[in-house]
Amino acid sequence: MNRAQGWLPWLALASFVAGLLLANLGLPEYSQLLHPVGLRGAAGLPYAMAFNLMLFVVPGALLVIAGQQLRRRLPNAGWLARIGIVLVQLSAFAFALQGVMSLDPADMDASTSRLHALAWMLWWIAFVPGAVLLAFGARRGTAFGLVSLAAALLVPVIAVFAPIGLWVGVAQRLAFALWFVWWLFACWRQSARRLGQ
Repeated sequence: MNRAQGWLPWLALASFVAGLLLANLGLPEYSQLLHPVGLRGAAGLPYAMAFNLMLFVVPGALLVIAGQQLRRRLPNAGWLARIGIVLVQLSAFAFALQGVMSLDPADMDASTSRLHALAWMLWWIAFVPGAVLLAFGARRGTAFGLVSLAAALLVPVIAVFAPIGLWVGVAQRLAFALWFVWWLFACWRQSARRLGQ
């Protein structure tokens, strides 16, 4: 079971990338450079539910489970690490919620659009302190601490401040990519440490 759970971040990333690669299916005008990821799963678009599942729900759910495995592998961690894991799991849960609360392209002020935006905000807001607390509290070495601090800094900078004008699509995808890379590194470091024990 532990070996299978080590693959969960890879499966999450594969689902997300597959969704991006298939995003033009039924919607050739969709642009990876210009449009936010959530727009592909907006209500009324072709295959919207399938894309919401592939892009958000499945990856987020898999990472929530991966976070639970990380929690079990840090039995002696202090409260900083325990709170950090809960927060990064909350970040993964919020990522999944972006697919449940799809955008309404006809009314961006509709409640579902607002809930989607709220889930997106919760995704990065929960991740930042979670990664910082894990950097200092997980006792997993300098490399893990530096990667966690870098991700905690860069994800919000790219997700919030970079999306201006024509760079919205690129910036959001880059922020999501950094987030996935952090999960891959965190789970890989934990697996490698277990094998070395």
